[in-house]
Amino acid sequence: MNKHSLIVAMMVATGVVTLSTMAGCAVTSGQSSVGQYVDDKTITARVKTRMAEDPMVSAMRIDVTTLNGTVQLSGFATSSSEKAKAGEIAAAVPDVKSVRNDIVVRAPQ
Repeated sequence: MNKHSLIVAMMVATGVVTLSTMAGCAVTSGQSSVGQYVDDKTITARVKTRMAEDPMVSAMRIDVTTLNGTVQLSGFATSSSEKAKAGEIAAAVPDVKSVRNDIVVRAPQ
């Protein structure tokens, strides 16, 4: 390999590494780190699991999103007690910093 080819190969390799790093950062846009992104996914999974285990809350009608330890609940509940219970469940999960309960109470049809 001549000197010119070696320089071009190094430039291409540097470009690939740079693009890979930038693409990886897109996943965590707005997050502090990849670790935080994973932690948020873990929190979301724990909240959904606990809701699925609770007979008072319908995990199928409630969406859970976590960002930097803040859990946002959205979707529909059939009563204000179901909405409140979903908020309590989320708040009891380890590493949850706060809960934003945007669940709408809607009577069953």
